[in-house]
This record gives sequence, C-alpha cells and structure tokens, in this order.
Amino acid sequence: MSTAPKTERKASKQPGLLSRFFRNRSGATAIEFSVLALPFAALTFAILESCISFAGQQVLANATDDVARQFRTGQLRKDPQLTEELLRTMICDRIGVMVTDGCPGLQVDLRAYTSFAEAAATGFKILDKQIVLTKNGQPDLGGYKVDPGGAQSINMLRVFYAWPVITDFMRAAMSNLEGGKTLHFAATTWQNEPFD
Repeated sequence: MSTAPKTERKASKQPGLLSRFFRNRSGATAIEFSVLALPFAALTFAILESCISFAGQQVLANATDDVARQFRTGQLRKDPQLTEELLRTMICDRIGVMVTDGCPGLQVDLRAYTSFAEAAATGFKILDKQIVLTKNGQPDLGGYKVDPGGAQSINMLRVFYAWPVITDFMRAAMSNLEGGKTLHFAATTWQNEPFD
C-alpha cells in the first residue's frame, strides 16, 4: 500500500458568457453592446424590409406575366364584360399572398397599340404623389383603362401597386408615394397569337 500523498486537483470552472457579462463591473462591455446593438438592429430591419419589398415586386411581376399570357393565347379576349375591376380582381387574386385583402392601391392599365414603338413611348410619372400615365412624355389624363386588341394585336399590360413601407425609419429612404408607400410596377408587352 502506497503512502504517497494524494494530490488533489481543483476543477477549474469557466464561468459562462452571460455570467461574465453581468459580473464585469467596468462597463465597457455594456457600452460596446449598446453602441453596436442599434446599428445592427437597424441593418437587420433594413435588410428584412428590402427583401420583403423585393419579394412583393416579384410576385406582382409574375401575376402580370400570367394574366398577359392568357390574353396572348386567346383565353381572355376583348369583351364588354372585361372591365378594369375584373382585371384588377384577377391580378389581386394572384398577389393576395403578399398584400392586404382587396389589394388597396392596385391599379391596372391594358391597351392595344399599333406598333411596339408606340407602346415603348408610353410610360408613367409620379406627379403630386399620384401615378400618372404618359404618352410620348406628356401626361395622359385619360386615366387607366382596359382595352385589349384582337388577334395579332400589340398589347401592353401595366400594373401599379402602392406598397406600404412598414419600418418607420425606412420610410424616408424607400417611399415615393403618400402615406409612406413605395411604387411597385410591372409591365409586359406582347403580340397576340392568331387565335381567331
């Protein structure tokens, strides 16, 4: 039997990160945290706001392309029952996953043109915080309408949506419409197939 003295080892216990934070009395850790927390939170919210807005824009563009495809192939045709409200409802049903019920702020414009050059000359401007259609650079105060052409006609569908900017501090940077909203816009131009 050995009579050698036993050496006792003391288990060194490392305190956890949270307990070290609360035991630190110098204040440097708390000051560093407070200095970095606000910019980090602002950056996080800015990234989230931008990502959600971009996703909404993509959903709007996909809905516009989907409805335009139905006109191009003749599934939807010029009809007195095809009103602006019906076309608006068709697009609203497709973007409903990203927007408020009823799609407030959604505006649609569908027109037939004689050439692609004429369609390309049509645009829009934001005047007095309102979306105004333009033709050859001049405001078209006739407003929005739904007037598709027949077989082999050239058409352009434009869809405007006033997207609400949710984060308060992002409104000044992102909004270009009244009420802290930003304009989402989708357009597609096509020539109808010879479906008649």
